[in-house]
Amino acid sequence: MGKIIAVANQKGGVGKTTTAVNLTDALKIKGKRVLLVDADPQGNATSAMGVDKGRVKTGTYQVLIGESAAPDALVKTKYGDLLPSNKSLSGALIELVDMQEREYILKKALEGLRERYDYILIDCPPSLELLTLNALVAADTVLVPVQCEYFALEGLSDLTGTIRIIKRKLHPGLELEGVVLTMYDGRTNLSPQVAAEVKKFFRDKVMKTVIPRNVRLSEAPSHGKPVLEYDFPSKGAQAYLSLGREIIERNEGRK
Repeated sequence: MGKIIAVANQKGGVGKTTTAVNLTDALKIKGKRVLLVDADPQGNATSAMGVDKGRVKTGTYQVLIGESAAPDALVKTKYGDLLPSNKSLSGALIELVDMQEREYILKKALEGLRERYDYILIDCPPSLELLTLNALVAADTVLVPVQCEYFALEGLSDLTGTIRIIKRKLHPGLELEGVVLTMYDGRTNLSPQVAAEVKKFFRDKVMKTVIPRNVRLSEAPSHGKPVLEYDFPSKGAQAYLSLGREIIERNEGRK
């Protein structure tokens, strides 16, 4: 039975999509069966997986509104399977409003895929709205990327409040997978300070792997590939490979 992990943070620009894409590839390199669900209308995860989002005819949008079953919308890539997205997904926000049990639509769509995969990752939009709620209700756990900058802590408290509300009202089983520190720059005073504050609050839920600020991470999406395929020896690539290893160890023991 595959585990579903939502990669989420209400704050934008924290490395959420970068984490979702590169963790997908890292887990695949480690021999895991992985599916990435792009639940963001920007479709950046789709592009970063080497799929032309402008040509996507069947994806997350069609699955959510009932035009397609999830297995029929999947795209196979070299880096893992993908449920793609593009700007058409914005229309789902309007169309889902009047549907019954609208927060549970993605959960129902993905249930039949659990047997196919070891991990299903969901890249969430950088806001709290119906698409993000669907992702969090569908997920077993939430992985939260946190940028090592001043305002990150403020956004983090908002998200933990959201998770508490969802646990209480929609999905009692939702848990925190972990918090991953991103864009870490040890040359500054701020990054270590933010890291210390996050660790003080979340303790052992903070991933040991820290993602550094690395130009290769920024360059890789423009080439339509994860950083591990773009520049394997780079610090950014090796950090995500380490994160994939840590996720596996936390969930399956040391393998």
